[in-house]
Amino acid sequence: MDLSLSSTLSYVVLTFTLLLLLKFLIPTTKSNKKNHSKLPPGPTPLPIIGNLLKLGNKPHHSLANLADIHGPIMTLKLGQVTTVVISSADMAKEVLLTHDLITSNRTVPDALSVLNHDQYSLSFMRVSPRWRDLRKICNYQLFSNKTLDSSQALRRRKLQDLLNDIERCSKVGEAVDVGKAAFKTTVNLLSNTFFSVDFVHSAKEAGEYKEIIVSILKEVGVPNVSDFFPMLKFLDLQGIRKRSIVSVKKVLSIFKRFVGERVKMREGTGSIGNDDVLDALLNMSSDGGKIEMDKDEIEHLLLNIFVAGTDTTTYTLEWAMAELIHNPEMMSKLKEELEKTVGKGIPVEETDIAKLPYMQAVIKETFRLHPPVPLLLPRRAEIDVKIGDYVIPKDAQILINAWVVGRDPTKWENPNVFIPERFLDSEIDIKGHHFELIPFGSGRRTCPGLPLAIRMLPLMLGSLVNCFDWKLEDGLNVEDFNKEDEFGITLEKSQPVRIVPTKLY
Repeated sequence: MDLSLSSTLSYVVLTFTLLLLLKFLIPTTKSNKKNHSKLPPGPTPLPIIGNLLKLGNKPHHSLANLADIHGPIMTLKLGQVTTVVISSADMAKEVLLTHDLITSNRTVPDALSVLNHDQYSLSFMRVSPRWRDLRKICNYQLFSNKTLDSSQALRRRKLQDLLNDIERCSKVGEAVDVGKAAFKTTVNLLSNTFFSVDFVHSAKEAGEYKEIIVSILKEVGVPNVSDFFPMLKFLDLQGIRKRSIVSVKKVLSIFKRFVGERVKMREGTGSIGNDDVLDALLNMSSDGGKIEMDKDEIEHLLLNIFVAGTDTTTYTLEWAMAELIHNPEMMSKLKEELEKTVGKGIPVEETDIAKLPYMQAVIKETFRLHPPVPLLLPRRAEIDVKIGDYVIPKDAQILINAWVVGRDPTKWENPNVFIPERFLDSEIDIKGHHFELIPFGSGRRTCPGLPLAIRMLPLMLGSLVNCFDWKLEDGLNVEDFNKEDEFGITLEKSQPVRIVPTKLY
């Protein structure tokens, strides 16, 4: 059994005992027999627990294996929750485009139903006028092309901070933890954008912040008895809610301090302050405009953006460097393109990105094999919805396995092999228009931070490759380099990428 549902065998026995009791205490929902017969196929569920034992500790892998047996649309019974799993680009298009309107609401995991975050979280709150207001803030104020163009100098400074840190390591032959370095850069970019300050000043601090963010994402991603049996939520059998409260409080306390200090400063001086995003959000609350936000909403929006924006960028850069280290001929090809276009040893500028097709192909191929969120955030059917020859019933949870969609042999040649060249003559992008590659989702729930990510990743990856040579630490061989993943809500490498830089001039 997957012990992510329980920590010990005795805990499993206790859970099963409770579930057996619930069989007689909880009324079974009456199903529409006509629509039930049109459910997608799937593995036969066990009594009460359904197909929970099928999830394993890497659900994206387990569900891919089940899809090989039952097809690209299948039904699982996860406790009391009917779940439909989508494993092909064509079926994903049906959900994300054709029926986007009626499948846009989320199933909110219990781990995020803490401290009212489910009511404020842009990622999980219901599609509503308030949700549209928050999306407008993201689309037109935080991540619009105009806003991002005006903040290029900030990204250039944060990139230079990253390169300076790596150069210090190169002088003493010290290995760089690429994940921590990327996290420090990303979190400081966001903190300067919002608060005009660096959150993180050392590798140690970066590790501490990263640990908090990872803990939140892991609690959201781990299979949770409270999600599968809603009547058991109050028991918090795995302690997930308790741990989530601790982690979310830590992050919210940081934002509460910054927001509180800024409000006091504005009250005392009567001035706008630093003219950053926090000032813009506070101005909405004081100007009586169409969109107003109170302090709680601001703090939870910041939490949402920091959690979603830091780890996804971090892991993608880490995976890209891992693949390039594992494929030295591709590293050489990228270095050659960068030297020819940018100049050896020179950091990449945003104006260079469009002139670097091979680097863009490397990033797309990384997203294909290692999507940041392997199972896109779960959706819910508002009404019965017909997908292909089947019917997804009202209130069913819908999971789209982006990890297996990116490895579909009917769409990709040699799907499990890292081959950036496949994108050189391809029009496929990562913006949700091509459903065989959907690392940021698609439709109205597309990740709002996508415009920033597609600027930051090429800057960081291109500059790391163009300014340094890299080798594995401790004399490891490429063949020994671990490329296993670890499942949370985001796709983490099970082994950190630690590599030794040599400065190029």
